[in-house]
Amino acid sequence: MTPVRSAEWRPSGIVTLLSDFGSSDAYAGIMRGVVLSVAPQARLVDLTHEVPPQSVVAGALLLRSAVDYFPDGTVHLAVVDPGVGSDRAPIVAITERAVLVGPDNGLLQPSWELLGLREIRRITAEDLFLKPVSRTFHGRDIFAPIAGHLANGGAPASVGPRLENPRALSVPGFAGVVSADQRGEAVGSVLYVDRFGNLISNIAAAGLGDVWVDVAGRRVAGLSASYSDVPSGEIVALEGSWGTVEIASNGGSAALALGCGVGAALTLSRRSG
Repeated sequence: MTPVRSAEWRPSGIVTLLSDFGSSDAYAGIMRGVVLSVAPQARLVDLTHEVPPQSVVAGALLLRSAVDYFPDGTVHLAVVDPGVGSDRAPIVAITERAVLVGPDNGLLQPSWELLGLREIRRITAEDLFLKPVSRTFHGRDIFAPIAGHLANGGAPASVGPRLENPRALSVPGFAGVVSADQRGEAVGSVLYVDRFGNLISNIAAAGLGDVWVDVAGRRVAGLSASYSDVPSGEIVALEGSWGTVEIASNGGSAALALGCGVGAALTLSRRSG
């Protein structure tokens, strides 16, 4: 199909990919091949294919951590889709800076909030799909060809009608962060544990004064400037790359050392001296 081009949509030619497919199977590579079949000139960037299997929350947070660093006009293709083959909708989220392609299960929501949502379209343009459409691999048969269509200049509105009530992602702080009050106090939680065992929270780090950070029964004086501000193996609180309070172990895993993970509570309180 010849793309119906949009005066407002100016693709950069970059397509990012994120999934829970892993690297031991060919699924991620197949999805890349479909995008390139539709848009041979596209430049593909793999964000990660190591999202924990079926973890929509982890995928949503990882996608949000990355989309702000790509040029305007990027197509972000994300597939963490435990509801594949059900009545969940395939969607395109059109934002001020990019378009997001994936399932309507909350995966894309943190990113469209960050990038400035304009509208959401339900994907119904079956002439763009790979045929026959599998009930178990919409990443290949629906999402990848739509991503290629958009990267090739296809108008986002051409994929289908507006969707007015997308499904929400239920996780504290997913679209924003918890800020400390005037007393320097805040209550938050661990949203993600990275491969180093760092505990990434939803508490904003900017502007914090001299505070204590309590997590998993451990009190940490924070915030330090770097991991190496404490001796090897010690627990440290600092501002992580997501701009939130992060709990780490210098040279080790805070998750293992503290015996906690996603959902663990963090509290901040002002140090009295």
